[in-house]
Amino acid sequence: MINLSEQELLRREKLSELKKIGLNPYPAELYAVSHSSTEAKDGFEMNTDDESLKSVKIAGRIMSVRDMGKACFAVIQDSVGRIQVYVRRDDICPEEDKTMYDIVFKKLLDIGDIIGISGYMFTTKTGEISLHAKEIKVLSKALKPLPIVKEKEGETFDAVTDPEFRYRQRYADLIINPQVKDTFVKRTLMIKTIRDYLNDSGALEVDTPVLQNIPGGAAAKPFITHHNALDVPFYLRIANELYLKRLIVGGFDFVYEFSRNFRNEGMDRTHNPEFTILEFYVAYKDYLWMMDFTELLLEKTALAMHNTSQLQVGENTINFKAPYKRIPIFEAIKEHTGFDISQMDENQMREVCHKLHIETKPSMGKGKLVDEIFGAKCEGNFIQPTFITDYPVELSPLTKKHRSQEGLVERFELIINGKEIANAYSELNDPIDQRERFEEQVKLMERGDDEAMFIDNDFLRALEYGMPPTAGIGIGIDRLCMLMTNSHSIQDVLLFPQMRPEVTQITLEE
Repeated sequence: MINLSEQELLRREKLSELKKIGLNPYPAELYAVSHSSTEAKDGFEMNTDDESLKSVKIAGRIMSVRDMGKACFAVIQDSVGRIQVYVRRDDICPEEDKTMYDIVFKKLLDIGDIIGISGYMFTTKTGEISLHAKEIKVLSKALKPLPIVKEKEGETFDAVTDPEFRYRQRYADLIINPQVKDTFVKRTLMIKTIRDYLNDSGALEVDTPVLQNIPGGAAAKPFITHHNALDVPFYLRIANELYLKRLIVGGFDFVYEFSRNFRNEGMDRTHNPEFTILEFYVAYKDYLWMMDFTELLLEKTALAMHNTSQLQVGENTINFKAPYKRIPIFEAIKEHTGFDISQMDENQMREVCHKLHIETKPSMGKGKLVDEIFGAKCEGNFIQPTFITDYPVELSPLTKKHRSQEGLVERFELIINGKEIANAYSELNDPIDQRERFEEQVKLMERGDDEAMFIDNDFLRALEYGMPPTAGIGIGIDRLCMLMTNSHSIQDVLLFPQMRPEVTQITLEE
């Protein structure tokens, strides 16, 4: 049997007592809630004579009880807030049988239990709008006690802040830290705003495969699984780029997808192995157009969520109002390191890395070395939204070569508050050039680069049918949500972040 605490054993005893007196602690029938806690309080404050508030039914979780003998005050929490409930013995038990109050309510119910209350709204002598209970119904008996959160004069203290507990038991976190729910409500609003903007701009939302036989569209280490029926390995997608570009080949001009992607990489405050990314592709556009579109999209999102384009993110005030600064990557590196690496070969770049105390690996080519230098010495300096542009061709195997600068491609990354938020290209649509780029990736893979791309022959075949000039972008939804909600960690904007499996303590009966 599973080890149980004294409190858990006591709650199970109360569960048995409820059943013994003929009360089902988990009833199946519908409980017709008429008002939320907020609707009941706000409605009564606006109109105390509102007839609809003379017969109110709410449901929620017991968060506290103040016992006064034959009456008590309880605080009930539902999905939108809390409400005080006045429970009087003779009101909920008007007949001689007082079991519902004396036994059920006072002895067998606990903090955390879910109940339904019907009654009418009134104002207490202290001026608090409350619900006067006329009937109580047990809806769900909680067998595990909540961590106690104490309150005094409207202030919360002793709140549960342990990340291990909060992320692993998000359900309990949402109960005892109800302000956490606001982050996820804002996340949904953020996604809705972006979706509406794309739809209004003529984009079509689509779905692409999560299980792929070739993990393409990004430089990342994939998760590998096995398809039993086909008896072949499959991969969880690291990006949906190549499938969306297949749709551009097929005749769609503007497609997008909010995609769940998976990368077998480390976890920190800005990385989770499972994450959400928005990718969209637009025919007959380029990366310059995409910069203009992206900054307007983010400005609109900030305004929709906060009614201002200036948001506080940690110690920084971020201004999302367009336009954003644009700077080539080699210029950014020169500005922040003093080294002009634009004309250097691989060995010279390794020497620069050595001087800058940046660790390198033999598998790293020129592109990876540039990326390491920028990430270690430059990226964190860009607080306000900034487009870093014109990357080396070695770092961007899916990007069209620059129209005027040899050795570069038409790519940008959007950096905000020192972190990459978006990555975009003028998409490579030359199938011969694309095949050569893939072959260069294979050479990197042979050197030990486990993030190098596979050759996707089906994608190359699609390009051979002809893909129009196209602009594409990937926007990290989780990182953007961190900015829009002033959250310190990616785990704070994921309802169920990845955690190391929990070791369950089980004691076997002899």
